[in-house]
Amino acid sequence: MKVYQADLSDTVGVAGLFDMYRQFYKQQTNIEGAYKFIHSRLTNKDSVIFVAKKGEEYVGFTQLYPTYSSISMKKAWILNDLFVKKNNRKSGVAQQLLQSAMELGRQTIASYLTLETALTNINAKQLYEKHGFVYDTEFEHYTLNLITVDNNR
Repeated sequence: MKVYQADLSDTVGVAGLFDMYRQFYKQQTNIEGAYKFIHSRLTNKDSVIFVAKKGEEYVGFTQLYPTYSSISMKKAWILNDLFVKKNNRKSGVAQQLLQSAMELGRQTIASYLTLETALTNINAKQLYEKHGFVYDTEFEHYTLNLITVDNNR
């Protein structure tokens, strides 16, 4: 298996994985939208995507977005997406993708990596905790759904 930072030549493969990832989170399939989204991220270089391939098959990816910590006055990363195809889970793919993300954080001298996952995603939570991620009990997390708010106007 090979894990590396994706570039534009990986758009189709990553878009397929991204569409499956969205379906995992109960979204309707939208391969055209997935392609446009991933192509835009790679073209604009506003995220970093690591991809895992076995031979020519794309089996997993993780996507990180840069941000900053005002408190530490350093860069930070949001590990927004991590997905492995069902038949490749429990084979170390997610671990290698996570390690690539962690190494990116170290190389960029980031203050931290942060992520969120579904409460029911037990396997992912175990993987994150195994690698030193700590469940935040100090801060509350709030979200304003702008699509819902804007549609009610």
